[in-house]
This record gives sequence, C-alpha cells and structure tokens, in this order.
Amino acid sequence: MARYRGPVCKLCRRDGMKLYLKGDRCFSEKCAVERRNYPPGEHGQGRTKFSEYGSQLREKQKVKRMYGILENQFHLYFNRADRIKGITGENLLVLLERRLDNMVYRFGFATSRSEARQLVLHRHFLVNGKKVNIPSYLIKVGDTITLNQSSRKVERIVEALEISFRRGIPQWLEFDKTSVTGTVKAMPARKDLTMPISENLIVELYSK
Repeated sequence: MARYRGPVCKLCRRDGMKLYLKGDRCFSEKCAVERRNYPPGEHGQGRTKFSEYGSQLREKQKVKRMYGILENQFHLYFNRADRIKGITGENLLVLLERRLDNMVYRFGFATSRSEARQLVLHRHFLVNGKKVNIPSYLIKVGDTITLNQSSRKVERIVEALEISFRRGIPQWLEFDKTSVTGTVKAMPARKDLTMPISENLIVELYSK
C-alpha cells in the first residue's frame, strides 16, 4: 500500500505550520517548526508568494499530508463528498474524520495518525465487536471501537492513552476507560474541526 516514507518534519516546515505528524515531538521544543520556521531547502528563507492556483494546491497538499492520504484516494474522497447533499468542503472533512485510523488517533490510542494507521493494520482494534484492519474503513454514528484484550498491555498504546486522558478527546466522541472502548456519538460539525483548513480552496481547485 503506497504511502509517504520521507521525513515528515519537512512537510510541516513546507506548509509553515504544525501538522502533528510526529506525536509528542510536535508539542516539545524539538519540533522542527519551532526551531526552523521556514520552508526546507537552499532557498527556504527567501520570500515566497503563491499564485491563486498555488494557494489552492498548497491547501490540498496540507490536508492530504495531515490525514496521510495520497492523491488518487484523496480525489475519490472529494468526488464522494461532491455527491453528498450539503457543503462539499465540509463533507470532505467529515469523510476524512470518519476514517478508522483517524478515529483511533482521535480516541487517543495513538499519538499520530501514522501510528494509528500501523496499529489498525496490525489488528489491534475491534469495530462493533469485529476485527478490522483497514485504515480507510469509514466509521458511522453509534459505532464502537474497542482495543483488543491482548493489546491492552502494549506499552506504546498505554502511554498514548495516558497522554490523551490529560488532553481530552473531542466532544463528539465518548470514551469508556473501563472497557477501553470509544463510541462515536455524532459526526463532527465544522466548528469542531479546529485545524486551520480552508476547504473552499480545495473545492475551487478541483472545480476548475
């Protein structure tokens, strides 16, 4: 399965903001954006001015990197969002949030989406009582995501959960510490997605 394998801190520097691709490191003084807040490369510190098309392209690239998706799959999500009743840009973001690897990240089982993707592939989770190892599996309202009994002592997952308990989880989700189960109470509204995303630029790009 294709995915980006290069240095992810360069992606954050390229977009000039934290995409939270490396978990706890993004919250520390080691964060590349904190240390070198300019694009990578020999001319990274030069002044950069984007055209209208360039701004639209950069926004699409940012969202793709944030959710760990490559172009073909991202375009399929856009086409699906365009067919759903409502605002296309918001539909697109909700579809991306519904991915199983993103939900695992939102519930705090992992400190980054790439780590969540790996955990899903390794069959650490049950969706409504059944094992699912497809990161792109779309979660619905009322679905439950449970950590396998055999995975509850995995050190990395335990550490990630402790961090999430301190930071909290989104209000549209519910987590039961006793059964180590997360439940999707509702789909997120646009105001619930606090990352600085201008989805209208993506819609304009694909509408050309």
